[in-house]
Amino acid sequence: MAARLPSWAWVTGLTVAATAAVVALGVQAEGGPHPTAAAARPGASAPAGAHASRSPKAPAAPALPDESGTGRRIVYSLGEKRVWLVDATGRAGRTFTVWPGTVGPQPGRYSITLRTQSLRGSDGVPIEHVMYFTKASGVNIAFSNALDGSSPPPANGQKLGGIRLHKGDGAALWSFGDKGTPVSVVS
Repeated sequence: MAARLPSWAWVTGLTVAATAAVVALGVQAEGGPHPTAAAARPGASAPAGAHASRSPKAPAAPALPDESGTGRRIVYSLGEKRVWLVDATGRAGRTFTVWPGTVGPQPGRYSITLRTQSLRGSDGVPIEHVMYFTKASGVNIAFSNALDGSSPPPANGQKLGGIRLHKGDGAALWSFGDKGTPVSVVS
């Protein structure tokens, strides 16, 4: 008569077998799919039902405007509603869209004249990373972002000179531009 195994031995044996199966499947999966010889040839078509997975390419950032000057600077395009942060070599390291106020600066060369960490904007919204660079029609023109990251509310006929940025862009601009940093405004 055969000796009977205790139940713990059965459980242990099944656990070891299941673990070995999972490890084997993991090793097999890690190798990934292996293309067939036909699929590896240039010009060969994939088998019916197969789909190539392509990562969507991010759209290229708009080019830095030619008339924006030289050297390290902040470039603001009125028409594109966009800012570029340009390093000393003339390379735009970051670019982003903005929400302009109802009063805007004229194209020209300016510089950051005052930086204020946070305050309440003229539209009543708490803002931060405020960087003033000119005045137009008696209104201060400055870059800033809302503390909560929101877009500006409707102007309701107010004269507003704030150029609002997304929160992350406001932090990047604040880190990039000190008092005296050139600001180039283009059409």
